[in-house]
Amino acid sequence: MRIKTQIICNMPTGTPVYGFQLTNSTGAVVELANWGARWLSAIVPDKHGEMANVLVRPTDLLSDGFYMGAIVGRFANRIGDARFCINGQIYQLEKNDGQNTNHGGFSGFDRMLWDWEILDDGVRFKRLSPDGEGGYPGNVHVTVEYRWTDDNELSIRYYGTTDKATFLNLTNHAYFNLGGKKERITGHILHIPSHTMLDTTPQFIPTGKRVNVDGTPFDFTSAKPIGQDLYDDHEQLKWNKGYNHCYILKTEKSPDMVEAAWLSNPTTGRSLTVKTDLPSVLLYTAGYYVYPDTAVCLETQYYPDTPSHPDFPSCLLRPGEEYRQTTVFRFDTE
Repeated sequence: MRIKTQIICNMPTGTPVYGFQLTNSTGAVVELANWGARWLSAIVPDKHGEMANVLVRPTDLLSDGFYMGAIVGRFANRIGDARFCINGQIYQLEKNDGQNTNHGGFSGFDRMLWDWEILDDGVRFKRLSPDGEGGYPGNVHVTVEYRWTDDNELSIRYYGTTDKATFLNLTNHAYFNLGGKKERITGHILHIPSHTMLDTTPQFIPTGKRVNVDGTPFDFTSAKPIGQDLYDDHEQLKWNKGYNHCYILKTEKSPDMVEAAWLSNPTTGRSLTVKTDLPSVLLYTAGYYVYPDTAVCLETQYYPDTPSHPDFPSCLLRPGEEYRQTTVFRFDTE
């Protein structure tokens, strides 16, 4: 593994932002940055051996408002009314999505500069999220490890500890386009092996109900083109400007790795398999991006608004415990 480190830009304060280029023995490349502990690119071959980047990169890294490739925290996705209760105490969070909080609020991990160290096969990012950051309790030490293999497999391993009970829910917000171009992903074939998704309000807050997707526009249990039902006359698709839905992979916490999604582009022959030990995957077709439907996000995570639903798998982290989760992204050619 060849790992190249360089300064890619500077903060307004003059502090450097570092980029990392990981090149495996086949010549496939993953690029990372310590601003938001971001995954910037995956340069992988198509069926003819031609290399291209299959992640959509932010045009301006420091001002990116779409969480592109960033580690999202302290809580991925939304928490209703931007507050939760732990042991009888209510914690008010930052409202950055109407009356709700999304992706950690204004103090999210995506807009933080992380410490870093080089590994034999990747990069380890670390930061201390201080007690009260974004309204969340506890001094939380977070570590994220990216490891790249000669089989074109990128693992993201998340670790966290706290000195006060708090909720922690981390994900990576990469935008994929296996065509390697800024084109619509409507022809991409997607499989999500889940028969159930969460019902939400128009503000994307879970109602607590589980919905069977069989035979609906949200059914990906049999692989189909993303665009097949994307523009159907369905209120959920209108609210979300496409898919922005959480599919249930597990109903309780377990360390078992399961398939979250399989994505392919028939034109280039590239495919992506996502496996995780997290209980859900959020399918987002970038309807709110400046170029809608030109990328797809597959965000493995705990269910949105978990603190408000005692029957959801819990991501409450207590002192003496360790948050430990893994998601793996494998690129192949068909």
